[in-house]
Amino acid sequence: MRRILIVGNWKMHLNASQASLLVHRLSERIKIHRDIEVVLAPSMLLIQPLSLQIDRRKFRLAAQNAYFKDEGAYTGEVSFTMLQELVHYALIGHSERRHVFNENLGLIRDKVAASVRNNITPILCVGETKDEKQAKETSRVLHDQLISALSDLTANEVSAMVIAYEPVWAISNGANYANHEVAKPDEVAKAVQVIRHNIFELYGKKASEEVRVLYGGSSNSQNARAYLEIDGVDGLLPGGASLNYHEFSAMVNAADKMLNDRKGIDE
Repeated sequence: MRRILIVGNWKMHLNASQASLLVHRLSERIKIHRDIEVVLAPSMLLIQPLSLQIDRRKFRLAAQNAYFKDEGAYTGEVSFTMLQELVHYALIGHSERRHVFNENLGLIRDKVAASVRNNITPILCVGETKDEKQAKETSRVLHDQLISALSDLTANEVSAMVIAYEPVWAISNGANYANHEVAKPDEVAKAVQVIRHNIFELYGKKASEEVRVLYGGSSNSQNARAYLEIDGVDGLLPGGASLNYHEFSAMVNAADKMLNDRKGIDE
């Protein structure tokens, strides 16, 4: 059984004291879960101090970005090699990296390979823009993003990674996440099917079944369970909701309740 993964992307929010307080409040409300991984993705500046603060039985850390070269004369950059002892995961290909910072398919491919090379699990973000959705190009966009990003990996490496479907038109930008456009469960289900079908075609049945696929894009405590119950969805990647300790802990609780309800049915 694939473990549920709830990843909070803090984006460019919170200073050191605010982040420390948020972790403290989350730790008070989130218990240790055997079948759920809770991951925090703070800004690069906060990773090291939070690595000393977090209860590693409850939380893991993810980097929001890193450079694909292991070392060298790249002023201002942080490599995956430097992050090895600090994070378990790294977000790669988030739409804000693609569209704000103009990261192309080749660069994202190199970052995925660098992450794997440095024993950090990549969380590859894929998704279409509103214009691409309206033009009915979602399947093509997902295919192109996956084909390119995974081209340097083996089937076993793909099996161990994470893919996050984040439709660009439904991604929150902070405090107003509740008012953002929300993807319908059937839209998410179709996209997840496309993702797993592409993995199947490229890397076979085992990889398509074992790779974890998350949904992000205006997910919150109210819709968390609806998304988690979609066949093939293994977790969530909230943005704005992860900055609110009530919201984020409630999302973890929703995943826990769903698992307990499933166990009750099975028994």
